[in-house]
Amino acid sequence: MRIIALINQKGGSGKTTTTVNLGASLAKLKKRVLIIDIDPQAHATIHLGIDLHELQSSIYEVLIAGKSLLSIIAKTEIDNLEIAPSHINLSGAEIEMVNVIGRETILKDNIGRLKEKYDYILIDCPPSLGLLTLNALTTANEVIIPIQTEYLALEGMSKLVSTIEIVRKRLNKHLEITGIVPTMYDSRTNLSQEVLANINGYFKNKVFKTVIRQNIRLAEAPSYGKPIHLYAASAHGAEDYMKLAKEVISRE
Repeated sequence: MRIIALINQKGGSGKTTTTVNLGASLAKLKKRVLIIDIDPQAHATIHLGIDLHELQSSIYEVLIAGKSLLSIIAKTEIDNLEIAPSHINLSGAEIEMVNVIGRETILKDNIGRLKEKYDYILIDCPPSLGLLTLNALTTANEVIIPIQTEYLALEGMSKLVSTIEIVRKRLNKHLEITGIVPTMYDSRTNLSQEVLANINGYFKNKVFKTVIRQNIRLAEAPSYGKPIHLYAASAHGAEDYMKLAKEVISRE
C-alpha cells in the first residue's frame, strides 16, 4: 500500500483538485483508493459530493475522540474510491491535540488495519505546516507537491522541503518526495513557460512529466460534487489526471 501526502502550504496550488482527481483516476485504473481529508476546509470531502451537514462523524473524531478510522469511511460515486471525510470541526483540532501524548502520530496509529483494503491512500493536507500536516507526514511514505505555474510559485518551497527533511530524519525515515506536479499551466503565456522552467530547474528529476493544464471544467467540477471524470470526461483535466495516475503507477 502506498500512502501519499499531497502538500503545499500555499493556498490555490491545486492540491485538493489533484488529490481528488488523481484518486479518481487511480480508481478508474482498478486501484483501490482511499482519500483522507485532513484539511479543516473539507474541500476534498465536498468535491466528492459528501454533504457535511449529514456527516455522523469525520476525521475529527478519529484524531480527537479515538474513533476508528475504518468506521468513518464513506463511499463515493466512483467504484474503488472511498473517503475519510473532514469537517469544519477540525479547525480547532490542533489546539485540542497540543497536550496529547503522541499527537504527531495519531493518524499513523489508525492506518494499520487498512493495509489489506487499499492500494493507495492519498492524504489531502491543510495549506499550512501545523500539527495536522505533521500527522500526514508521519503517516505517509511519499509526498507529492502540486505547484501552480504562476508568479511566486516557488515562494516558501525551501521551507516546505526543509520541513519534510526534518520529519524524515526525526519521525519518519521512510518519507520521500515522489514528485512535483505543475498545475494551472497555460502554454500560451510566457509566464507559465518561465515558471515551469524554474520548477524544473529547482526540483530537477523530481518533476512529473505530466503537466496539469488550466481548464475551466476542472475549476467547475467541485461545485457539482464530482471528480472531473464524472463531470466532464472529455475535458483536458480528465486527460491530464489520467496521465498523471499512470505516471504515479509507473513509479510503484
